[in-house]
Amino acid sequence: MIPELRAFLDEKGRLTALPSKYRKQLCAVWYLADKLETGRDYTQDELGDALDAWHTFHDPAALRRYLTDLGLMTRERDGSRYRRADTLPSLEEFLGRNM
Repeated sequence: MIPELRAFLDEKGRLTALPSKYRKQLCAVWYLADKLETGRDYTQDELGDALDAWHTFHDPAALRRYLTDLGLMTRERDGSRYRRADTLPSLEEFLGRNM
């Protein structure tokens, strides 16, 4: 568990809100990326379903944007496919690059 997210996770490990503080937002996005399958192409709907399984505030569009903008996922130009990075950086490295 990521200590910064403790207050934002329910008993099933789902995010209940996107934190307002940037560092905690980064932790939340990294947490979600870690839940996605490596080497799999997701359609927009499939990615939305996968993200919905790990958060309760139902905003997959914002989460997709964060994941791609922060380099944790790639996206086809036309939005037809998404793919998680083959190797995620450690949380510490990710925070260091984005803070």
